[in-house]
Amino acid sequence: MAPDRTPLTRRPSNATGLSLPQSLLHTALIGLATWALTWQAGVLTRAHVLVWLAALCAAALAVVAARRGQIASLELWMVEASALSAATAATGAWGWHLAFKPVALLIAICFVAVSAYQSSARGRFYSKSWWLLGIALLCSLAGDVALMLQGLFIPGLVSFLLAHLAYIALLRRGVRWFAHRGALLATVALGAAMVAWLWRSGLPADLRIPVAVYVLVIALMAAQALGRAAELQTHAARTVALGACIFMASDSVLAIDRFVQPVPMAILWVLATYYAAQFCIVHGMVQQLRAARS
Repeated sequence: MAPDRTPLTRRPSNATGLSLPQSLLHTALIGLATWALTWQAGVLTRAHVLVWLAALCAAALAVVAARRGQIASLELWMVEASALSAATAATGAWGWHLAFKPVALLIAICFVAVSAYQSSARGRFYSKSWWLLGIALLCSLAGDVALMLQGLFIPGLVSFLLAHLAYIALLRRGVRWFAHRGALLATVALGAAMVAWLWRSGLPADLRIPVAVYVLVIALMAAQALGRAAELQTHAARTVALGACIFMASDSVLAIDRFVQPVPMAILWVLATYYAAQFCIVHGMVQQLRAARS
């Protein structure tokens, strides 16, 4: 199958824009969250208030994008759940965080499933690609749940390792392996430098091999995404590549905070970049698969 090289616009091929009732519903939800923020402002720190304002701004921008047809309705729900997950974690609202964290990926999985069904109805169902995307998200969801619980760091690491392997297999379809050699060298070099830094900073001996393998795999995932973007030259492929690079940055912040030194507001930066990475990958891949032609 030859890859589709047709440039893609920012508007998904089947997007019609958020309806007025839906826009009003999401605006009302944002208003309710704003009221809740104002009500709690007396017990929140200034940093916490800024976190909530940033989450509300992200949700409002997503409503505008959905209204214009740039993202789908389920993608809007994913952005809102992601913003709430990151904000509740950063402000210490752990009960709400435990609820919102898995919801964001569950919505992403539903979005992929709906998109796959719609493409199948139009006779453009590439089952292996859709399944690989779904498997990557399911493994990511398993990793999210594992990392929310105490003592499950290794199972979480393995879950995300499997997610990245699924993403690599997905990003290989229709293109060459590591088409951009410069990107491969850069990502592997960055990964090697990160592993060396972690080892020198006292990474536990029993974690050295698992962490090194994980860093190598995510570096290869980013390299494959960048090579794919260079080969396809589409907006969707570049969006996926951006997501892969953000994913690598997110895991780097997590590793530094966990094994090197505390990073101020680390959980906010880790979760914000993590959800941005997943959104970019899902949004770009769904666009590409919808536009694919036999």
